[in-house]
Amino acid sequence: MANNRRDFFRKALSGAGAMAAIKGPQSARGAAAPRGQRNNLALHPQMTGGQEVGLSGAYLPVQTPDLPDLAYTLDNGVKVFHLVAEPVKRKIHPYKTLDLWGYNGTSPGPTIQIVQGDRVRVIFDNHLPEPSSVHWHGFEIPIDMDGVPGMPGGSVPPGQRFVFEFTLHQEGTFFYHPHMAMQEMMGMIGAFIIHPNQPYEPRADKDFAIILQEYASLPNNPIPNTMSMEFNWLTFNGKAGPAITPLIVRLGDRVRIRLINLGMDHHPIHLHGNTFSVTGTEGGRVPQSAWIPGNTVLVAVAQARDIEFDASYPGDWMLHCHLPHHMMNQMASTVGPMTRLGRGMPAGLGMKEGMGMLQGAPGAPMGEDYGPGLGRSLGVGSTNDQAMGNTPLSPEKAESSMQNMPGMNMNSDISPNAGSVPGFPQDAYMESSMMEMDDAVKKPENLGLPPGWSAFMQGMMTLVRVLPPDEYEKMQKMIQQNRS
Repeated sequence: MANNRRDFFRKALSGAGAMAAIKGPQSARGAAAPRGQRNNLALHPQMTGGQEVGLSGAYLPVQTPDLPDLAYTLDNGVKVFHLVAEPVKRKIHPYKTLDLWGYNGTSPGPTIQIVQGDRVRVIFDNHLPEPSSVHWHGFEIPIDMDGVPGMPGGSVPPGQRFVFEFTLHQEGTFFYHPHMAMQEMMGMIGAFIIHPNQPYEPRADKDFAIILQEYASLPNNPIPNTMSMEFNWLTFNGKAGPAITPLIVRLGDRVRIRLINLGMDHHPIHLHGNTFSVTGTEGGRVPQSAWIPGNTVLVAVAQARDIEFDASYPGDWMLHCHLPHHMMNQMASTVGPMTRLGRGMPAGLGMKEGMGMLQGAPGAPMGEDYGPGLGRSLGVGSTNDQAMGNTPLSPEKAESSMQNMPGMNMNSDISPNAGSVPGFPQDAYMESSMMEMDDAVKKPENLGLPPGWSAFMQGMMTLVRVLPPDEYEKMQKMIQQNRS
C-alpha cells in the first residue's frame, strides 16, 4: 500500500510545474520540530494579517471537514457573529440531495470558534416559515440567553431577529441547535468550539470536529421524514460515505477528533488501527487521570466526545459508526430474492392495504398480510410485498438498466448458485457489491486510494489518512491549490 501511494504521488506530481511549486517538506515547514513547538501556532481561518489572539495568545483552529467556519467582526472587544436560520439544499452524496433546514446556507451550520473568556454577540435572524431560536447546548449563561421556548429569545417569529450576548467562561466542545425537535431532525445543528485559555496537554497537532446525523428520505422524496424512526442516510458533517472528506494527518501527529451527536440514534464510533483516549465531553476537558483508552466510543444523543491519539502507524484507517445499518446508504427493505427468480414483483398493494387499513371479515384480521405496506416509513412492506423484494424488474431488464452504471455488474462477485441461498441479496445495489463511484467523489484528500475504494464506504464511514511527511506535504499543497 505504501509503495503504491508513493508511486501515485510521484506520478501525480511529476510535471515540471508541479515540481517547481512543491519543493519538499523542508522548504514548506522545515525539519520536524518537537510536538510542543509545532502546534497551537496555526492561524485562525477567519482572521487576516495575524493569528487569532485570545486571553492566552494563539490557538490551534479546529477543522470541520465539508463545513465552513462562521466569520465574525469585533465591536469594542466583543466578537459579533451573524447566524441565519433558513432552508438549504445539501448534497449529501453524489446521487442524493436533501431539502434541509440549516444556518447560513449549510446544514449542519457553520462552526463557531472562540476563546475561553470571550464576550460573544450572536445576531440571529429567522428566515424559516415558523418560529425558531438558538439553544447553546451546555453553556452556563443567563436564562434569558438560553434560547428555549417560553423564555426571552426562545421563540423568534419568521422574519424577526433576536440578539444573544454572553461571556463564556467554559472551554471544550459544544454545539448550537433550535429547541424545536422537528427542526433538529431537519438538520439544524452547528459546532461551537471554546478554546481554553491555556493549551491542553499534551498538545494536539491536528484538531477535527465531526457532527453525527441521520435522515429518513425515500428515493423519490428529498425532504426527510422527521417523524420516522428508521433512517436510511447517515452522515458525518452532512455527508454520507464515500462523499465524506477524509481526515489528513502527518505521521507522528497527535490528533484530536471531537464527535458531536444530535439526532435519534446513539453511535459507537470505531477507529481502526489505533488506540485513543476519551479526553473530553460536552461538559469540557476530562482530567487525565480519568481518561479511558479504547478504539470505540459511544456518542449518545446530545453528547460530545473528544478522542485523542498519536498517529504512529501509516495507513488509511477507517473511522466509522459500528452499528451495521449505519454503514449503509439507502438501506430500505431489500432482503431476499429480487431479480434472481425471474418473475419480477407486483407493483404494490392497494392504498388501503398499503396504509395498514384492516379489510375482510368482521372484526380485526390478525394475519401478517395486514401489516402496513410502508412499515416504519421506508418501504418495508407486508408479506404481500416481500416474495420478490423491492423491484419489479426481471433479471434481463435489471441487467440492461445497470450496464452503464459504475460498479453495477450483477454477476461480478457472486457465486452461480447465489439465488438459492436464503436471504440473498441484502444490499440496496441489487446483486453486486456496493456502488463504486471513485470519480464522483474525486478530491485531493482521496488521491492515492486503491481503485474501487468508494464501493465499500457508506453511511457514517470515513478515513483517517496517516501520511509520511513527504506525502503529507504534497497532499496539503494539492488541497490548498484545489481550494484556491
